[in-house]
Amino acid sequence: MLKLKNMFKKFSLAEAGAVTVDWVVLTAAVVGLAAVVGGTVKNAINAKGNAISTSIAATN
Repeated sequence: MLKLKNMFKKFSLAEAGAVTVDWVVLTAAVVGLAAVVGGTVKNAINAKGNAISTSIAATN
């Protein structure tokens, strides 16, 4: 029982995996934020592109 307790204590004090989890969470947050910003900006860019296209077509 003492050996199992020592193994559990050693496992709970290990922090090597915690850094990996931190990076995964941080990366997921950045990707999520990029998706939200991209979706928001996409509509504005399409609208401006259509306005430019209409303007160019009208001058020809």
